[in-house]
Amino acid sequence: MNFYNRDILHSLQQHLNRRPVTVITGLRRTGKTTLLKHLLSIFPGNNKIYLDLERLDNRELLGEKNYDNIISTFRARGLSDKEKMLIAIDEVQLVPGCVSVIKYLYDNYDIKFIITGSSSYYIKDLFNESLSGRKKVFQLNSLNFSEFLKFKSIALNSDPLSFRYFNNAEYQRLNFYYSEYIRFGGLPEVVMAETDDEKRDILNDILGSYLNIDIKNISDIRDQKNLHILLKMLAARVASRLDYSKLASLTGISRTTVTNYINLLEDTFMIFRVPVLSFNPDREIVKAQKVYFTDNGILNSLAEAGSGLQFENAVFNQLKFRGTLQYYSLKNGREIDFILNGQTAIEVKETGAPQDLKRLELLAGNININERYLISRYPVPGFTDFVWGGDIS
Repeated sequence: MNFYNRDILHSLQQHLNRRPVTVITGLRRTGKTTLLKHLLSIFPGNNKIYLDLERLDNRELLGEKNYDNIISTFRARGLSDKEKMLIAIDEVQLVPGCVSVIKYLYDNYDIKFIITGSSSYYIKDLFNESLSGRKKVFQLNSLNFSEFLKFKSIALNSDPLSFRYFNNAEYQRLNFYYSEYIRFGGLPEVVMAETDDEKRDILNDILGSYLNIDIKNISDIRDQKNLHILLKMLAARVASRLDYSKLASLTGISRTTVTNYINLLEDTFMIFRVPVLSFNPDREIVKAQKVYFTDNGILNSLAEAGSGLQFENAVFNQLKFRGTLQYYSLKNGREIDFILNGQTAIEVKETGAPQDLKRLELLAGNININERYLISRYPVPGFTDFVWGGDIS
């Protein structure tokens, strides 16, 4: 796959010239290796090396007990430790012990490390201790819609960070692509696949690899059956409040195990829990979290969610790049789908109408939020006071 300009690239290029370890993490097949190789290619000079830890010889190298022997091997491969060296390590979670290697080499040689890993679970548990103060973590997500359009060589004629009210010309131009984004998500290989069948095959392969490789590498779970069942149940309940006791009853596993599994799913970037914003516990929901999937293609591979829920999950994946997300709900059932950065109220309706906007304005006014937007997928004749989903990143 050719290299494409991701929104995160500028930040990564800036960090390339800084001393701390650059850590790129995220869900499987979001393009971490592609970015790693691109950064390697633009680093000046030839004093650099790429180590893919799916190769056994590279695993053996970074599993060497005498760390100075590793430097000797680098010298034998033509690198010099007398000048700045770049070491790019792919799939670092495959050799947990190499974190100690990185720390030693970082402390004793002029080396810039760029590493990729597929799980924040691993990074949180090991990197925070071993590389404290020596790293910066960059999370690579599946494509937002503006990146999706770049992959399709389609221009987005608006600022993806603004909330622009409905423009029919843009809707007519981009609606086909936005429908594809809602259905198949933003994993790069899926976006570039030519047929729907090929997209489905790639998504099934990614999901299988996640369960059979990633989960096995970072957890004690050896039978992924219950985790897969739980994933399907969560997909069927996307955008809904989590009920751990009910999920435990339906799966036949303990509530504690359900909670642990959901924590693991979030730590490995598969799902995201949106907390509630609360001011008055007597009138409002104060504890329950809502669950969303970090890619619509994976969501739709797991369950046949309704089109409205697919749309809301897609909007979540577009908004998550903009900051902190919460939701607001009264005990009488009235709610606001998203509160962005504590100051913007957002309601998501597949076909939004004036009465939806009025309800949003009333409820947002009760909590003193003045910035309010109705986001819709389909227009209603004569009503334009909404933001079309395809006009946000």
